[in-house]
Amino acid sequence: MMDFDDFGGAVAESPLSQAEKAAAVLLAMGKGVAGKLLKYFTQSELQMIIASAQRLRTIPPDELLVLVNEFEDLFTEGTGLMDNAAAIEAILEEGLTPEEVDGLLGRRTAFQAYESSIWDRLQDADPAFVGKFLAREHPQTVAYILSMLPSAFGAKVLLQLPDSRRADIMNRTVNMKEVSPKAAQIIENRVLELITAIEAERNSAGSAKVADLMNELDKPQVDTLLTSLETISKESVNKVRPKIFLFEDLLVMPQRSRVLLLNDIAADILTMALRGASAEMKEGVLSAISPRQRRMIESDLSVPTASLNPREVAIARRAVAQEAIRLASAGQILLKEPEEAKDEQAAA
Repeated sequence: MMDFDDFGGAVAESPLSQAEKAAAVLLAMGKGVAGKLLKYFTQSELQMIIASAQRLRTIPPDELLVLVNEFEDLFTEGTGLMDNAAAIEAILEEGLTPEEVDGLLGRRTAFQAYESSIWDRLQDADPAFVGKFLAREHPQTVAYILSMLPSAFGAKVLLQLPDSRRADIMNRTVNMKEVSPKAAQIIENRVLELITAIEAERNSAGSAKVADLMNELDKPQVDTLLTSLETISKESVNKVRPKIFLFEDLLVMPQRSRVLLLNDIAADILTMALRGASAEMKEGVLSAISPRQRRMIESDLSVPTASLNPREVAIARRAVAQEAIRLASAGQILLKEPEEAKDEQAAA
């Protein structure tokens, strides 16, 4: 991303805004060079530069020199700055596709602008988040969405989908036939739901940060902090609590996930983490590891220690919890049983 604040220097009479300075530098560079730089700007920055170029005053050569002194060999002495709207359009055409140029210059129809707003808004999201959402959709729906996404972002999303589904989805995308307006509308409604979920996830950044901090603490400390927070806002507690995962939460982890996690943890770490733990906690961990490893850990735990170091125990437990969070973030395990699974168990 280019930073408008990088363009400094003294200016004459009417000071230029940062966006106007960026527009002046691009115009001075000419199409060939400026077109290559466009990829470093965001969509909103490009739109700002276009608007600034269209109202840009004449730039005297000496003022232009101040703005682009670091690019002295790339600009000409103020030429081409009179017809700014045409010049900036020519630069855009050098570095962008015709569709992208039309979109930035506002030349699309109302429907096309609406369509663009949906798909373009998605590309600012986390590909992993989008991939997780699409993993629940029908392959044909996923294929249509991928065909509509900007290629670079669509490729990142595709890599987030399960290996077993990628070939089918790519095949469907390659052989995509014209989609009826009704079907397209249904899919776009799902995309709007995805955008809503993305915005909600962004809004929860604060609660995620607090949860990250609490995940570094021991359970008694976390309980104390949550109790204190609850006196101020129960809503805040409800946002933070689901994002907290401690060693003790292994007991609510699905058995398959617990097995995948614990069989990759070193025996000495598990042994230390289980010192002083409840019988239920010990059984929950030991039942998820191999019989051989279980015998080794049980043997170590049966030997009394001269003194139990609470700090070492806390570090070991935190190591297990952090590894669980890492694997869950990578989509390899589940920290908790999905709500639908709980409902099915309750109904059984």
